[in-house]
Amino acid sequence: MSALSPLLTDLYQLTMAFGYFRAGIAEREACFHLHFRRCPFEGGYAIAAGLEQALDFLEALRFSDEECAYLATLHDARKERLFPDDFLRFLQETPNGLEVDAIPEGTAVFPHEPLLRVSGPLYQAQLVETALLTIVNFQTLVATKASRVAHVAGARPVVEFGLRRAQGVDGGLAVSRAAFLGGCTATSNVLAGMRYGVPVTGTHAHSWVMAFPDERTAFEAYAAAMPGNCIFLVDTYDTHEGVAIAIEVGKQLQAEGARLNGVRLDSGDLTALSNDARAQLDAAGMQDAKVVASNDLDEYRIDALQKEGATIDIYGVGTRLSTCYDQPALGGVYKLAALADEHGALTPRIKLSEQAIKVSLPGRLLAVRLWDGDVPVGDVLLDLDHSPAAEGGGVTLSLCSLDTGEPVPTPAHTRVSPLSVPVMRAGQRVRPSPPLAEARALAKAELGALPTEVRALVATAEYPVYLEAFVARSRAELMVARRSPEASS
Repeated sequence: MSALSPLLTDLYQLTMAFGYFRAGIAEREACFHLHFRRCPFEGGYAIAAGLEQALDFLEALRFSDEECAYLATLHDARKERLFPDDFLRFLQETPNGLEVDAIPEGTAVFPHEPLLRVSGPLYQAQLVETALLTIVNFQTLVATKASRVAHVAGARPVVEFGLRRAQGVDGGLAVSRAAFLGGCTATSNVLAGMRYGVPVTGTHAHSWVMAFPDERTAFEAYAAAMPGNCIFLVDTYDTHEGVAIAIEVGKQLQAEGARLNGVRLDSGDLTALSNDARAQLDAAGMQDAKVVASNDLDEYRIDALQKEGATIDIYGVGTRLSTCYDQPALGGVYKLAALADEHGALTPRIKLSEQAIKVSLPGRLLAVRLWDGDVPVGDVLLDLDHSPAAEGGGVTLSLCSLDTGEPVPTPAHTRVSPLSVPVMRAGQRVRPSPPLAEARALAKAELGALPTEVRALVATAEYPVYLEAFVARSRAELMVARRSPEASS
């Protein structure tokens, strides 16, 4: 069964869909927002990712005979069927009516902004919640982690090779895609190379060296097999001596018209060892040979290595990227924001909480970005049905605090641009999928435009996200209405 199956969901999505069906509201127009509440990794931004796989899932949203046959076997606590035949026929026969507006992959995004706005029949928009969250949450998290790693590495390439430590096969593929989008230059994952066009790279492991009598024999055998792909792993026994042997084999390569591409360090004091390797290579006239380093690297360790003066040319990042080691989940949520009433009029919905951060935003929302020249100065959440047009310049926006709802000054800006674009109508894509490299370039540009304090490893300032006045009033009014005795009676 394909992973694109509509059964890639939590059971309660299906029990709710059946409940909507029995209540006669399953096909009412609904609007949900997918967003996150806090930036990951103590940083000040996230990089949107996962949209293309989310659209793959949504386009394939149909129930097969096999899937319905399985659902017919499920029973409740009274040993009665959970899902009767009329509901299963409804699932199979109702056309996909979903519409999606989304923020493009590679965009820098911030808390409470709708990465996806999903509209359509209530039961369908409900059913896709779980799959959309698992796809978008994970890839956005990985892309953000990769962006942080690549930003710290600067001009030095970062290779992702976390497949062997990733959370399963699907997780490994998602990591390789999202890591490239976020800023990694290549992957060791060959299937990701074929499927997504990510450049692949790799030479040999310690087992190669251990399979031969000594390092010299191992390096010579590899050079004979792959003279154009020689980066020797030099720390199997003694790293200083391993570099020296690599250089000697490199000279043999030069005599044969090839070259030593570099050496790789995978353990020990990477600062001292990289400086020693660089000194040996330079003394041998091999200034163009690269020093590659791995060994549980992440943005913090790379930052420390560079401050220590390590002479590393290429970083290999695996476990801590593929598992998002210091924050393994983004915590994105998917909330109902509007629902048609019995007359077909779309009405806002709100979720309340004792925690202010968990109070949802009502209405069909659109995020727009305010620019002062080429610098983003804040994002604004608008209600599509009640807020002023916000594209171009010269638009007067009345802004309120996202936290308090109180009026705040509007930042000086020269233009306003919408962040989300239409990507799906009636269950079908409405535009071609952009190349992954395009999203990667966007992520780099977006990060470069952010204030330094926002893109720091530990953000020292929050990027401002505002509510347009109507959204702030709507939230306040609904909070009062839902907390009134009449609303709870």
